[in-house]
Amino acid sequence: MNRRVLLIEPDYKNKYPPMGLMKIATYFRRCKDDVRFFKGDLRDLAARLLCEEFLKENDEHRIKRYYPNLLKYIRHGSINDIEIIPDFIGSELQTSISSFHMRFLRKDYPKFDIIGVTTLFTFYWKKTIDTINHAKLFLAENGRFMIGGIASSILPDQIYADTGIRPHRGLLDQPGNIDEENTDIIDELPLDYSILYEVDYKYPASDAYFGYMTRGCPRNCAFCAVKTLEPHYKDYISITEQIKYVNDHFGKRRDLLLMDNNVFASKCYIKIIDEIKECGFQKGSKYVPDDEYEIALRNLKIGYNVRAYLRVIVDIYNKISEKLNPEDAGELYLKREELDLLYAETASVDSVLSFDGVFRPYYEAHHNLISRIHHIDFNQGLDARLATDEKMVKLSETCIKPLRIAFDHYEQRDIYCKAIRLAASHGITDMSNYLLYNFEDTPDDLYNRMKINVDLCQELGVRIYSFPMKYHPIRDPKFFNNRDFIGKHWNRKFIRTIQCVLNSTKGKVGTNKSFFEQAFGRNIEEFHKLLWMPEEFIFYRSKYDAEFRKRLAVMYPDKYGASSEDDNDLANKWWYAFCKLNPEKLEKAKAIISNNQFDDNSYKCDDEEILSLLEFYKIKSTSKQIMEE
Repeated sequence: MNRRVLLIEPDYKNKYPPMGLMKIATYFRRCKDDVRFFKGDLRDLAARLLCEEFLKENDEHRIKRYYPNLLKYIRHGSINDIEIIPDFIGSELQTSISSFHMRFLRKDYPKFDIIGVTTLFTFYWKKTIDTINHAKLFLAENGRFMIGGIASSILPDQIYADTGIRPHRGLLDQPGNIDEENTDIIDELPLDYSILYEVDYKYPASDAYFGYMTRGCPRNCAFCAVKTLEPHYKDYISITEQIKYVNDHFGKRRDLLLMDNNVFASKCYIKIIDEIKECGFQKGSKYVPDDEYEIALRNLKIGYNVRAYLRVIVDIYNKISEKLNPEDAGELYLKREELDLLYAETASVDSVLSFDGVFRPYYEAHHNLISRIHHIDFNQGLDARLATDEKMVKLSETCIKPLRIAFDHYEQRDIYCKAIRLAASHGITDMSNYLLYNFEDTPDDLYNRMKINVDLCQELGVRIYSFPMKYHPIRDPKFFNNRDFIGKHWNRKFIRTIQCVLNSTKGKVGTNKSFFEQAFGRNIEEFHKLLWMPEEFIFYRSKYDAEFRKRLAVMYPDKYGASSEDDNDLANKWWYAFCKLNPEKLEKAKAIISNNQFDDNSYKCDDEEILSLLEFYKIKSTSKQIMEE
């Protein structure tokens, strides 16, 4: 008997799909098991599963068009959701669906033989633990619960303490990792992209081939978890067959996202780049996407993840219907209603195939396939210390965008700048990096690294988008499930200042020098002033800072040239009060400000001059207009 398998990703926001679960889905499908993927509120999953059972027990055409109403009733039990259904109230159908609603309330959920939950970083700890413990309600008696991923590899004992389930550590890179008699190595299996269609969540980077051409990293940086996750460096993993498999089963992808941690360290680097080019990702390469409708039909015909591709087909129906005139859209809707094709949950393969002759002319008239540009991205970044002219020449032969080069330490600025200049000299102009802060660095180190990138953009005519990332010791039992760690050169106020500025820049430091200087200061002295500035003044500089407004008026006269009755200069009044404190009082004030807590009970102080300064930190916007700027 085939096993029922439920794979779950906790309902956190993430850019990239769960590669581990995609490989595991391929494994279980090869075992002929029934595989389901879910990401979201598990109560919604429970309601969907119960509604599926209800429709199987009550296979009546007349009620399938009311699927959303039936689902809502099982979830919430409101009579308003089902009274719209003709002849439903008081019938045996109402009695039946009421029993499913009661099952939902009792948490008597449909069961699975195997449940697998992936874990990401530990700052999603509570959501992850809650998901695991809730998912136990879906496990059949004598069923098997599997936990894997980053957090389970880093803190397996804590996972066990909080869930009672012993997680898997590291990669699934040995035969028999799941079933002892099975010799498949799961980590080497291709990804099952079809599971992404089973969920409502849209991954921002889903249109890509995901893979590795190396594993691990020969370095052992103190802030990095790679040695725990991938302890052994592997010089080369071919990706050609994986890309072919994706093309054959799911259609071509736009980007190639390689998650290698240090590809520059590979002895097979030249071979890797040549293979990337052979796979179609040479400089300037383009492709024409495969027809999603044909792919969905093909997979439905062979019975591959019918649940997912019914969702794809119904979504295509809806998109095309939006492009039709009212008469054609109405005719198509009535035909779909007749065949129970309004919702994926009530559709069948036979009904989709019978509808093809009606739908295809509309689809072909309103669907165009145009060529798109390929990109490759070594997403984890490249090691500037290993950059050479030969390696950059080879890299420039690919359609890399962006090139990511790590810049974690200000002390390595010469090495970093040399790597950037090498890249630029070979025509690589789109770059990006992550800037680690709150580790052993100082705030000045962060500012200087950001400024170096902006200056390099001006000098070389390139684009370098930087993303400052706050260090967090995810292995430390005091900090693994919170965001409270403060580096030895930082404090809560400094951290909050950086967060406030990045909030306005959407988390990145751009390439424009004037914009950078507005956000972080024209020099280190202005940056220091910003670090200590009240949060309200940081968010709304143009309202509170007269000097700042004057600068903006020169650059943007149409927007900031006219004065306003709301104009004030509280920011500079604060700065005057801050600077006029004598050294002893200033140190006391800084000690209080560093904690970034300004309610009356958060500090003890009887100095009137300091208390007067602290009043600036309590200012909060009450104007709706200001809050919406």
